[in-house]
Amino acid sequence: MTGSAPVIDSIGIESGTPDIDTQSHTKAAGRTTADPWQDLRRHTAARLALGRAGASMPTDEILRFGYAHAQARDAVHVALQVDELTKALQDAGIPSLRVHSAATDRAQYLLRPDLGRRLDTNSVTQLQTSAAELPACDLLIVVADGLSSLAIHRNALPLIHEIRAQAPAGWTLGPVVIAEQGRVALGDEVGELLGARMVAVLIGERPGLSSPDSLGIYLTSAPRVGRHDAERNCISNVRPEGLDIPLAARKLWWLITAAKALGTTGVALKDRSDETALPADAMTALPDPT
Repeated sequence: MTGSAPVIDSIGIESGTPDIDTQSHTKAAGRTTADPWQDLRRHTAARLALGRAGASMPTDEILRFGYAHAQARDAVHVALQVDELTKALQDAGIPSLRVHSAATDRAQYLLRPDLGRRLDTNSVTQLQTSAAELPACDLLIVVADGLSSLAIHRNALPLIHEIRAQAPAGWTLGPVVIAEQGRVALGDEVGELLGARMVAVLIGERPGLSSPDSLGIYLTSAPRVGRHDAERNCISNVRPEGLDIPLAARKLWWLITAAKALGTTGVALKDRSDETALPADAMTALPDPT
């Protein structure tokens, strides 16, 4: 490898792609055949136009594959830095709560998906106490590590700021709930306990070979334990190289407003935010779902 070293996150994960010097072995061997679609790589980090060396992949592409695979594994196993995120929210004047799923550690989380969908006993008690002190809210944001804590470390805080900045007048947002070892359905129990009319779960998505930091947003109306995935709307691939954060926040608020008008989220609600805008007078507080 040549050039500058990859940038290291505060959590110890390299970002970007390595600067691999392939000139020496390519010129010496003279056997690497370029792919005719090579120019497309200027527009995407996807693994395309890899070329070949005889009947095999070029050495530089094998090295890049190993690097991307290592990034994906790190994204899954690195712990969510809850204290750091909590402090950043506190510094921004955003209240937060911390909860934990019934999965005690990462190994159990990966082996028992069902435990990641429910809160542990202490968290249930904590939220019941908080619910007695907090008013019901229109939208509750839950941040969960999911399958990529890296996605949360890089994208969650700016996305939360953008969601709050774009919130229409009259809408109330609850405290940000940070969930460790959480899956999407955990937001149903959190939202139900805190009396939220809608819950948006910001969660690390399963990392890909070119996208270890992809964040997903799952919106559910009238959250309660037992909701099905068909009752949610998803905004996927939120990251600088994918769906940018301001656009993701706009899509979320479009879906929230449309869900309020329709009375539900999920398969009955189609994302047409790119086609039309809802009238400003629709941006009012959500009715009580009960």
